Amino acid sequence: MAPSFYKACSLTVMLLVATTALAQEEKENQLDVSLQMLGHGEMRLGGFDESNSGSEDSDEAYFLMQRSRLVVDYKRPNLEMKVAAQHKGIWGQKGQGNFNIYEAWVKLSKNGLFAQLGRQALSYDDERIIGPNDWAMAALSHDVFRGGYEGHGHKAHLILGFNQNAENTFGGTFYTDGAQPYKTMLSAWYHFDVPKIPLGASVLFMNIGMQGGEKGGVGSQAPHNRYQQLIGGYLSYSPGKLKTEASYYRQVGHNEKNIKINAWMASIKAQLQINRQTSALAGYDYLSGDKYFAVPDKSEIGLVRHSVIRGFNPIYGSHHKFYGLMDFFYVTTYVSGFTPGLQNLYAGATYSPLKDLNLKATYHYLAIATDLKAIDKTLGHDFDIEGSCQIMKDVRLSLGFSYMIGTETMEKLKRSDDKNRLKWGWFSLNVSPRIFTTKW
Repeated sequence: MAPSFYKACSLTVMLLVATTALAQEEKENQLDVSLQMLGHGEMRLGGFDESNSGSEDSDEAYFLMQRSRLVVDYKRPNLEMKVAAQHKGIWGQKGQGNFNIYEAWVKLSKNGLFAQLGRQALSYDDERIIGPNDWAMAALSHDVFRGGYEGHGHKAHLILGFNQNAENTFGGTFYTDGAQPYKTMLSAWYHFDVPKIPLGASVLFMNIGMQGGEKGGVGSQAPHNRYQQLIGGYLSYSPGKLKTEASYYRQVGHNEKNIKINAWMASIKAQLQINRQTSALAGYDYLSGDKYFAVPDKSEIGLVRHSVIRGFNPIYGSHHKFYGLMDFFYVTTYVSGFTPGLQNLYAGATYSPLKDLNLKATYHYLAIATDLKAIDKTLGHDFDIEGSCQIMKDVRLSLGFSYMIGTETMEKLKRSDDKNRLKWGWFSLNVSPRIFTTKW
């Protein structure tokens, strides 16, 4: 009896161990399904509008927008796949709005190494140069291969992109009006967190190929790529209640019209957590501008030929996070398509009277960065007020109001008649529940 009993116990233990191991193995797979409904409403009065330039209509503009996403994310050890379908539209808009696949990628990883292939949202450092620009309803994603290593305080990424409009047999190299603004992109990013010091440092290099020439063109108008490079770095240092950030980037190379580029930007920002409820921030951004800039009267056509482009382009960043919430800069263009650069000196404070309620006020002094004949550098003064409340764990309500006191310089460079009464109000309801999750 005893040997049989011990054999039975041993067999039971082995079965329990095997069952536990099998259960653990079966639960290595995870599937999450989530939804997002982002409702957004705006009131606009005054400002620059290319589609309505010169209009005498001063009535306010009101509209409601909505973004809906369905996100499916599958994970298991060393493998992850994600698909996010997205629809964007204006309430009452004729037609079907805009439907697209925002993300669709697969990621393989092992021992810190990874390779990610497909359409994906990219976010690096403070998102000034590369970010998803999530404020925009369509947001920004890239069709790229991304690979690299992450571990032990080091992160090294390589990003490769090559875009076409169709799978043509012939003539498939010309690329304009596609889903991406560039023909090719090669980027390298390295980040290091210094041990035992709240200091992080990043270096970014980008080589961007833009399509030039014309489809079917010959000679100088034959299709060709022109390459521009960006190189720079980002620092963050957070001792105690103080958080500081700084960055510097330089652009060189040529644009699609083969004009030489020589531009740069620098920024610095400090934020102090005064107490649990209150924090203060201040910072300064400088983006270089073109040396020569035409400011024609409205009845005239301006034409300037630059031998060198000195206006810095923040490329694929989340522009709404910087330069004031009214998005007058690096979202809409200046007259003649050139930029006199920007100086953005700002200060603000955040106050949280309740755990789930945040209030923020920011002032921006805005000026051009280059000297223009007979024009003052000051563009205006922008005042932004924001509030956000976490109603539920997956429901957030935000609203804000912005007021800009413009100058004659703003009126001339942005073609804005309502320079002294530029107003903008908005609200946003973001509902993003995870509706299904399972492991097996």
